Amino acid sequence: MKKKILSTILASILALGAFGLTGCGSNGDEKTAEKAEEKKTITIGASATPHAEILEKVKPILEEKGYKLDIQVFNDYVIPNTSVEQGELDANFFQHIPYMENFNKEHGTHLAYVAKVHIEPMGIYSEKIKDLKELKDGATIAVPNDPTNEARALKLLEKKGIAKFKDGDLVTKLDITDNPKNIKIEELEAAQLPRVLKDVDAAVINTNYALSANLNPTQDALAIEDKDSPYANIIAVKEENKGKEYVKDLVEAINSPEIKKFIEENYKGAIVPAF
Repeated sequence: MKKKILSTILASILALGAFGLTGCGSNGDEKTAEKAEEKKTITIGASATPHAEILEKVKPILEEKGYKLDIQVFNDYVIPNTSVEQGELDANFFQHIPYMENFNKEHGTHLAYVAKVHIEPMGIYSEKIKDLKELKDGATIAVPNDPTNEARALKLLEKKGIAKFKDGDLVTKLDITDNPKNIKIEELEAAQLPRVLKDVDAAVINTNYALSANLNPTQDALAIEDKDSPYANIIAVKEENKGKEYVKDLVEAINSPEIKKFIEENYKGAIVPAF
């Protein structure tokens, strides 16, 4: 009987010991798994100019931190956001805060910005006139068709005395209150605007697309936004990822003195650092 009790106690001790070893092994495996899952490649979507150009300069800074930066270039304003929401991209760099907030509202996405990088002053361009005073009665002006950039373009037209619009953050061509020259507003996808310059009297173009079409905002634009424009271009991520280490490292790299110097020296005022 004593032997049976002793055997039972011994078996229990061995079982507890095995459990303890298993438990320790499990914790060790979890730590190893966590270590293995540390992000070493950051995949970011960006417009070609100037966003991808700036990110190329960020690459070596992140390499020193142990990361590879995978830059994927897009030519539209929708896929980079849906791809971040779906986890196909870790971040994107192409938009300003009002556009992101409106996109979240319209699409039910959960994007958040983690860094302001630069301001791209929007400009009015033309191949038919050299001065806005030359705009004829009934002239056609093309503007971006997404809500925030259209409103931004119309406010620039208003500031230059071309037409007046109702008060509001997201005005459209339907909100014209005064149009002395009977200007026709044509709403088009932002990326198409440089290509239609020959077909319209003028177009209000985002700087990234102007630069891609070899238009220099400080030299070729008939009018341009003030340098204090609130539309800073940002790094956006999915809200739940804001506090992750790789996001913090990305922000530190893109808001570094090296990148500020690159923007100032390379774009010579066409693009202004926002940090």
